[in-house]
Amino acid sequence: MDNIQRFKIVNRELKRLYPKIKIALNYSNIWELLVATIMSAQTTDKKVNEITFKLFQKYRKIDDYAKAKLSEFEKDIYGVNFHKNKAKAIIENSKIVLKKFNGKVPKTMEELLTLKHIARKSANIVLSIGFDINVGLAIDTHMIRLLNLYGFVKEKDPVKIELAMLKIVPEKERKEFQLRMVQYGRDYCSARKHDHKKCPLNLKLCI
Repeated sequence: MDNIQRFKIVNRELKRLYPKIKIALNYSNIWELLVATIMSAQTTDKKVNEITFKLFQKYRKIDDYAKAKLSEFEKDIYGVNFHKNKAKAIIENSKIVLKKFNGKVPKTMEELLTLKHIARKSANIVLSIGFDINVGLAIDTHMIRLLNLYGFVKEKDPVKIELAMLKIVPEKERKEFQLRMVQYGRDYCSARKHDHKKCPLNLKLCI
């Protein structure tokens, strides 16, 4: 079985399991999506949503973030891992977006990578979810584990995995494929030790 055939089987089963899928993070505009994405690194989406529920009411516009006091903002997002570093990055990014991008979150990979605490995974989330630009794939720990487990790659480096998977996953399928894979990792095939024979995709691929 080649990777194209493998993808068709996996994608079909993921669509059956998750006919409708959306990102777990809550947001009401692309700036808030960027903020939530930064906060979500090494922190659960559930915890991020708990914190942003109040945060997005307190800071309504990007200008509010730019004017925020760092010490206060650190307290506002306390509860996410590395909250001090993330607080500094978010405030700095608000100033960069206001000054360099006229208050609009940029919509290219190259420009997004100039922001603080934004690497390819985060940039791909913002591009895909925020702008419906699916030039890449957001490769997180779930994707790394599952794509190796199901034989798509034998690689741990997220950039190399992304480049390999872009040859396999059609552009129109990328947004929902990555969301479904992450949700599948949470629901059925976590990093915790378990019986893989009971995982739906293993049954379909006969692994």
